[in-house]
Amino acid sequence: MAIILCASPAAPPWSLLCALGALAVAALCGAWRALDRFWLRPRRLGRALRSQGLPGTAYRFPSGDMREFLRVAAAANSEPIPLAASHAVAPRALPFDHSITRQHGNLAVTWYGPEPRVIMNDPKLMREILANKHGVFGKQKSVLWVERLLANGLTTHQGEKWATHRRIINNAFHLEKLKRMLPAFAACCSELIRRWENSVGSKGMQEIDVWPEFQNLTGDVISRAAFGSSLSEGRRIFQLQSEQAQNAVNMANRMHIPAYRFLPTKLNKRMKENAREVETLLKGIISKRERAMKDGLDNDDLLGLLLESNTKETQESGSTKAVMSTEDMIGELKLFYFAGMETTAVLLTWTMVLLSMHPEWQDRAREEVLRIFGKNQPDSDGMNQLKSVTMILHEVLRLYPPILLLGRETYQETELGGVRYPPGVVFSLPIVCIHHNQGVWGEDADEFRPERFAEGVSKASKDAPAFFPFGWGPRICVGQNFALLEAKMGLAMILQHFLFELSPSYTHAPCAVSTLQPQYGAQIKLKKL
Repeated sequence: MAIILCASPAAPPWSLLCALGALAVAALCGAWRALDRFWLRPRRLGRALRSQGLPGTAYRFPSGDMREFLRVAAAANSEPIPLAASHAVAPRALPFDHSITRQHGNLAVTWYGPEPRVIMNDPKLMREILANKHGVFGKQKSVLWVERLLANGLTTHQGEKWATHRRIINNAFHLEKLKRMLPAFAACCSELIRRWENSVGSKGMQEIDVWPEFQNLTGDVISRAAFGSSLSEGRRIFQLQSEQAQNAVNMANRMHIPAYRFLPTKLNKRMKENAREVETLLKGIISKRERAMKDGLDNDDLLGLLLESNTKETQESGSTKAVMSTEDMIGELKLFYFAGMETTAVLLTWTMVLLSMHPEWQDRAREEVLRIFGKNQPDSDGMNQLKSVTMILHEVLRLYPPILLLGRETYQETELGGVRYPPGVVFSLPIVCIHHNQGVWGEDADEFRPERFAEGVSKASKDAPAFFPFGWGPRICVGQNFALLEAKMGLAMILQHFLFELSPSYTHAPCAVSTLQPQYGAQIKLKKL
């Protein structure tokens, strides 16, 4: 058979023209979207807000107020707070928002890149936003993908998926079920106490930086309470999620850079690597636990309770497919690690710092703990009687809230406080500023006065409720009982065994990272009782 070779005919000129035309159309569409996002839309939204008399800053192409935000934050973090003005933390912890509210009042427009960001230092309006009765407000879309890389759980879900997950998780976090985790809390706290006692030894007093100590404690508590015997895997997840929290903050500060999340940067790659490793570890732990439950083993840890609640919800729905998938479960456990570890470690750290600054309250709390428990291990019934300890923890959460602000976005046009907001406006709800607002808490708002909570949270402020350390409304933190129970256990056991005071090496520098952390550590001098 003869094979005839011939040249391919040249491509028709019209094919090349079509390809070039398609590229030109795509380029024009991309240019139009960029023009709309970074110029036309900000101008339109800015005019709509200014026309209603809202004060604030003008939009600056293309990054808005981000440069000023980062400059002010760097300047604030360069100087510690004098101990004489120790609890006036808002100017250092959230300097940009604090400065704007001082200049323009409790309602002011700023710019997060091309997004209008309304700072709202008003508890009444904050409650209305967080109540979200008509589904008008939702999570800030531009940073939602960063949160999902950190933990694609309850805080990132919306609508029916959020409602279903919340129902399942509420069952697992019921206070009566949390009491079953107290042995895990006590075991971890006992290890901390033994380590500190060995460190003090016969020296009389010993300086310890309690910040990393409490990070390790809460990481161990979560590992034990969440996974029971899977402690080694739990500790690795704790390390990875700690790094992810810092990476998420760095990522959020770069969100004004166009298409930053799609760039192959070292930060983007590291976040994705960490996310994959955590998911692999959690998937293995969940599979092992599911097999153990089929064999009839107990499920007193959080993962067991979550699986049990998910099974019950699935049966009640009549579905053959689990309501919460393995991927959903992984997201919720990642969130639990971040939220539970960071917030409780921060709370315990600032509580020891403040009780060192105010020894009269340390004595009062210790007297209460010894009167109720003696030197015995604290139990749930006794912890319900810790009135002074509860007042102290609430006041620490007010002055030093772990989460400094919340963000919400308008998903549709709405009226709030006499102003009509178009879709796409972001509200910054600065918890730390509201907690230090003298119009709400009185002239002593920056002072440590636990007695303001003697009659509970509802009567502690003029405009009640104005206490938002765990958020508010239907999306209030589901783990708040877990965090407070763990903090009470840890503080009670420390008070049973030690007197403590600030070390001369301590520098008072509350710093916004993923939570409100001590920039230079928290050096405390311990003395065994």
